[in-house]
Amino acid sequence: MRALRIGLVILVVLAGLFVAADRIAVNLAEDEVAKKLKSELGSASSGDPEVSIEGFPFLTQVAGKELDKVTAEVKGVTAKAGGREVRLSEVSMEATDVALSNNFSSAVADHATGTVHLSYKDLSNAADEGVRVSYGGKSKSGKDQVKVSASVTIPLIGKTVERSVYSTVSVKGGDTVRLHADEVPGSDIPGIEKTIREKIDFDRTIDKLPEGLKLDKVDADKDGVNLSMEGTGVHLAG
Repeated sequence: MRALRIGLVILVVLAGLFVAADRIAVNLAEDEVAKKLKSELGSASSGDPEVSIEGFPFLTQVAGKELDKVTAEVKGVTAKAGGREVRLSEVSMEATDVALSNNFSSAVADHATGTVHLSYKDLSNAADEGVRVSYGGKSKSGKDQVKVSASVTIPLIGKTVERSVYSTVSVKGGDTVRLHADEVPGSDIPGIEKTIREKIDFDRTIDKLPEGLKLDKVDADKDGVNLSMEGTGVHLAG
């Protein structure tokens, strides 16, 4: 019995050492991934990425060259949207079954989801000059609305007026955000609707999305617009 107890103690100690080594290894790996992500983003990111590699044990995942789950979050990412620079307040992603190859320089996730948050200031900066995007409150059906305001010169009379409309935000093509006014006041006046829509309706394609990850839906709230994204065979690196 004494020998059995000694053996059990040794196993517990060894298991504890393995767990400690495993946690140290995963912490180092998370730091390295965060550094690489920061390096790839360069000046496009104002914040330090937060990376978490989940699943236990980590060392056996590395040996098998497949990670169970990787999550990452970056704040203040600058992307190109329709030729304009736009700040993405927050980008987060969760990737599962991440296959590693090419001496760990390449990583492809079997499935990934994520979100992109844009403040109304971000959206205003992505719009044309003089266009302001803000929260429009609740519609009669209880849905959050986006309000778009701009100064527009009315054709024929050449008069400049301030116009505000409620717009629907949607995504198209997997990488583009679209704002489209539900209706335009004074649309019965010839040429006015076309003039206003040319100013306030716009599409903005966002770059820096990983290959395989596509925007699939959007919703608005008082803090801004939240874009959801999802994809399979998502290239995270390499």
